[in-house]
Amino acid sequence: MPRRVLMTVDGVGGVWRYALDLAHGLAGRNVACRLLGLGPRSDADPEGVDLVWTDLALDWLTEDEAALDGIAARLAAEARVFDADLLHLNVASQAAGLTRTLPVVVVAHSCVPTWWRAVKDSPWPSAWAWQPRRNRDGLDRADATVAPSASHAAALAAVYGPLEGLHVVYNATDAASCDAPKQPFVLAAGRWWDEGKDAATLDRAAHASVWPVRMAGARRGPSGETVVTAHAEALGSLPPERLRALMQEAAIFVSTSRYEPFGLAVLEAASHHAALVLADIPSFRELWREAALFVPPGHADGFADAIATLAGDPGLRRRLALAAGAIAREFAPVRHLNGVLAAYDAATARHRARG
Repeated sequence: MPRRVLMTVDGVGGVWRYALDLAHGLAGRNVACRLLGLGPRSDADPEGVDLVWTDLALDWLTEDEAALDGIAARLAAEARVFDADLLHLNVASQAAGLTRTLPVVVVAHSCVPTWWRAVKDSPWPSAWAWQPRRNRDGLDRADATVAPSASHAAALAAVYGPLEGLHVVYNATDAASCDAPKQPFVLAAGRWWDEGKDAATLDRAAHASVWPVRMAGARRGPSGETVVTAHAEALGSLPPERLRALMQEAAIFVSTSRYEPFGLAVLEAASHHAALVLADIPSFRELWREAALFVPPGHADGFADAIATLAGDPGLRRRLALAAGAIAREFAPVRHLNGVLAAYDAATARHRARG
């Protein structure tokens, strides 16, 4: 097991929460962890976390591959300063060009090519030809690659081809279950500026919904993307404690996402015994099995009908909520931490074998 891990992080998406939780978990196993920030800074100032921010770019927020050319050298320098014995990179392309000095673990949370394949009905843009190539270079450099679900592991293989040293380590939540009285509203949460979340379908479903639909999360993205809704109640970005309170109150949680390598918001809602209405995509089917109502992606009337079914049947709503809560308990932080540490050990062994 490594003793000092340098981990990349960004403040835009779910990687921020993932990295903070994992850093605390590693500290509990006597593994020192320094977070190295890339891209736009988070507004949060986390306590008890060793965090250094850089001016390095994120691959999915740049149009110019040259903007990424300094990443490998900077990672190597920061690893020497921290005396790291393992690099944990949360974006595959960040491993491209790294020397063989240290073991490298890439956690493939998401990437533009797999997102495009799930969301877009058009050919890959020729101007972005560098993205899949650079990601593949990073995955080849990694001594171990981690995917947050078997479905996303399959999506990676479909885009990049076979990957050696691939591990599936499911994400986790430490949200305690809550049996507070449920209220008659539907909650959805996500980065709505991301086209993959499909805010348009959610808004159309809200228009036909028998219960009000509340939509938590940012509607303006880092590159100026903006989503406007007419029917769902847009709450904007909320503090974690406020979002948690809404999840405790919501009788139904819905996700219209067309692309979710895992779906942490769904897990957190399930842990609070919300009944789930989910887009019928591979990752949601894999994780939630019989514990949700599934609707074809993009079918607003189908989402509205599923909401009406649950709203009118308290018994079914309760059964699905309890089933989802039971599955949520499987995704415990200790299970996730043990999976990550196993990937670290595998990466270290493969690093030695590769010389």
